[in-house]
Amino acid sequence: MSRNRDSKPSRALRGRAGRMQGGRGSGRASAGAVRLWGRHAVEAALLNPNRRHRKLWATREGVASLNGELPADFPVEYAQAADLARLVARDAPHQGLVLDCDALEDIFLDEVLDGDPARPIVVLDQVTDPHNVGAIMRSAAAFNAAAIVTQDRHSPPESGTLAKSASGALEVLPWVRVVNLARALEDMSEAGYWRIGLDGEGQVTLADALPTGPVALVLGAEGEGMRHNIMQHCDAIARLPMSGAVESLNVSNAAAIALYALTVRSQE
Repeated sequence: MSRNRDSKPSRALRGRAGRMQGGRGSGRASAGAVRLWGRHAVEAALLNPNRRHRKLWATREGVASLNGELPADFPVEYAQAADLARLVARDAPHQGLVLDCDALEDIFLDEVLDGDPARPIVVLDQVTDPHNVGAIMRSAAAFNAAAIVTQDRHSPPESGTLAKSASGALEVLPWVRVVNLARALEDMSEAGYWRIGLDGEGQVTLADALPTGPVALVLGAEGEGMRHNIMQHCDAIARLPMSGAVESLNVSNAAAIALYALTVRSQE
């Protein structure tokens, strides 16, 4: 079952102290904008040249925790931690940093398919929990995946909650949103990718399903799994070799294990 294809930030930053106005939210600051929080998510966004920044709300300790300096004219408003908590989702660990910025520009599938075929593509079928998508992004970036692909609908938007779970990966991992996921899988096949769907009822293990060439790893939502049409667009349906002590794994855990297996295969 194989297919071959061969310094600390300046303390003198401009800003003003005081209580801030703004409602609690999940990460959308306003139309076309995203609100990010937490040191890893905010720092990665600040370092991303493709991200347009609007304003940083911060405690002085939060700014001091950043690696590197902000531009002297960067718009910063200093405040207390309790004030920042009013800008983010309830009980969100903002770590003294809240950043308003523009959403990232769209990335298209053909840009990914023209890239390095040795890097896997992760495809998510209606995985809607931003914590899971963010965690999968983190694993995908850690194991050098080329991109994550989701349907434009039935997937979470770019948000502070997702970015916090991704721990910086949102800024470095291409995220392709498509209208038709089945058609996207067809495009991947035409580009030479072997599409492996991960499912607990798979007839073969992931190790047995791995090809020698490019791989697109397809995962479905917890509970429902992959939709029938998406499963039909896979070249193989594989399972992880589990002991049976638990019925299933969280989708983000399964993605991490599968990506590790792909990395080990590529190093053999």
